[in-house]
Amino acid sequence: MQVKYTQHYLGKLQDQLAECGYQVRFEKGNFKTGYCILEHKKVVVINKFVPIESKINSLIEILKKVQPDFEVNLPPASEPELPLETTAQPNP
Repeated sequence: MQVKYTQHYLGKLQDQLAECGYQVRFEKGNFKTGYCILEHKKVVVINKFVPIESKINSLIEILKKVQPDFEVNLPPASEPELPLETTAQPNP
């Protein structure tokens, strides 16, 4: 599946975690990784103040841990643009 950083895609990931028996909560927190997993209660807490890209990436990372056969096709990273070489032409 292709990663799309939308609210709809975030909801799909939440639904997939719910199918695994985990409850997803978005709350205030200062987690170093942006999320916290309470394994015994099957609760995932995501920092609600991070951008949607971080929320989606966190949920993908969690899904890979709890559902080992979960796969995501990430879009290819864009390559940095290199400056064009210019040659100085002498002025006549």
